[in-house]
Amino acid sequence: MNRVRRVEEKDGGVTYRIEVEEPSDKRLDRYLAEELSLSRSHVASLIEAGRVHVGDRIPKKSHLPETGDLIVVEVPPPEPTVALAEDIPVDVLFEDEGFLVVNKPAGMVVHPAPGHHQGTLVNALLHQVGRLSSIGGAHRPGIVHRLDKDTSGLMIVAKEERIHRKLADALARRQIVRLYLTACWGHLDRDKLLIEADVGRHRGDRKRMAVVPGTRPAATEIERLERWRAADFLKVRLHTGRTHQIRVHLRHIGHPVVGDRQYAEGWERGLSTGAGRWARELAQRVGRQFLHAAELAFEHPVSGDSLHFTAPLPEDLEGAAEWARSTS
Repeated sequence: MNRVRRVEEKDGGVTYRIEVEEPSDKRLDRYLAEELSLSRSHVASLIEAGRVHVGDRIPKKSHLPETGDLIVVEVPPPEPTVALAEDIPVDVLFEDEGFLVVNKPAGMVVHPAPGHHQGTLVNALLHQVGRLSSIGGAHRPGIVHRLDKDTSGLMIVAKEERIHRKLADALARRQIVRLYLTACWGHLDRDKLLIEADVGRHRGDRKRMAVVPGTRPAATEIERLERWRAADFLKVRLHTGRTHQIRVHLRHIGHPVVGDRQYAEGWERGLSTGAGRWARELAQRVGRQFLHAAELAFEHPVSGDSLHFTAPLPEDLEGAAEWARSTS
């Protein structure tokens, strides 16, 4: 019989240690579900989140437990069923009765999700404006479109359901212009290009996206603004809004986003000696993915007035860009 011990309980979470005393022909997700009286889907999510270890390894769900395995399972506390208001400063560029335009800082998650149920943009806006559109559910109220945690810049957030639907429809019809500033490794072979390639879930890693034919169509328009020593400074227009679209498309053509730890980890080390030193210095100066949502242009969903918002590069990216220009 296996020995199961609860080794720590803290803030509603618990850590289990299981010492396997005889081999099993059951997959790890099913094995743990039975040993810990959890649902199999819950166990699968814990494995995918890296909260299950067999020895010093993060296993696959298909792993078959073997005699002598030490399995450690970290079960986090249950998350709130609704997003809570938090007093966090937010840079609001525009607000009326129906929606806001905000300038999200890098490092802030947009809405509550596993591992991030506090400190998000939604938590902050609920405190600042009191109410957001219920479209999107309890954890994603008001979110018309998203930005990655480490992407800074402009976002539209709806306060009222009717306005949310109009803005979402305008986005789907490509009537909202979204322009980004980014830097990519290496040099494009021309100053302007349009990337059209389907984007879907990576077949081997569910946390990543990839160009996967037959999934969701995606189009990204790119213009080179500056040519640096071993990188290009780009303006990018999104024609569709797939998850990680800019990052995936630039990786697909061999020029991933500078500082992107998910799609370009260590990319600069493959450059030639002199360029490699320059690239490593740039990556250190950036400290995150060089991607900023710089412009939004669209018609007001009620009045029809033309609206145009801009957000300059934040200090960290502007400082890196100035260094890149001065050394190129």
